Amino acid sequence: LSELEALMERMKRLQEDKEDEEASQEEMATRFENEKKESLLVISGGICAFPVPFSFDDEIVSTDVSRYIEDPGFGYKDFARRGEDHLPTFRAQDYTWENHGFSLVNRLYSDIGHLLDEKFRMVYNLTYNTMATHEDVDTTTLRRALFNYVHCMYGIRYDDYDYGEVNQLLERSLKVYIKTVTCYPERTTKRMYDSYWRQFKHSEKVHVNLLLMEARMQAELLYALRAITRHLT
Repeated sequence: LSELEALMERMKRLQEDKEDEEASQEEMATRFENEKKESLLVISGGICAFPVPFSFDDEIVSTDVSRYIEDPGFGYKDFARRGEDHLPTFRAQDYTWENHGFSLVNRLYSDIGHLLDEKFRMVYNLTYNTMATHEDVDTTTLRRALFNYVHCMYGIRYDDYDYGEVNQLLERSLKVYIKTVTCYPERTTKRMYDSYWRQFKHSEKVHVNLLLMEARMQAELLYALRAITRHLT
């Protein structure tokens, strides 16, 4: 099977498995923990603690962005150290964007919540119902896997989501690309962009980037707004 056909087959199989039998809460919690720990092993630029079929080392551009920022040392850091047994988890059900963050940010800055919510929804729901040359395809499962994997990298868990879908739908090279774009965008290269979903249209791959950026923004907002809520109460 080609990369595209294999991905579509996995999407179809996941949908059939979901209809036949749902995973237990304990199983889904275990799968999240495994995915969260593995995400710490994914290193931007293509160097992984587990084998990958290629490396992007020679393509990494050492961009000096310090001239554009006041604090050159400011940047992404993993939410936990590798090797830790108990990694922190932000349970989305305890503080959601829809039920908590949206109303608080609107109270702090009038109407900004509506603008942010519209932006999140528009990017998440954007679809041509296509996958490369295939039409009338429901890509909801794939879009949700991309969005939730970014939140997983930030330790955010959705109790109603089976993180086994992430491993089924997102190959290792794509996970490397996701972490690089989301956490270290200045290290992203054309070769990395070309390495995944080779049969997809550019517009579809650009949509992936939009999803990653919106997922990251929402994750950061959830942490910040939860901290403000705790301070106010």
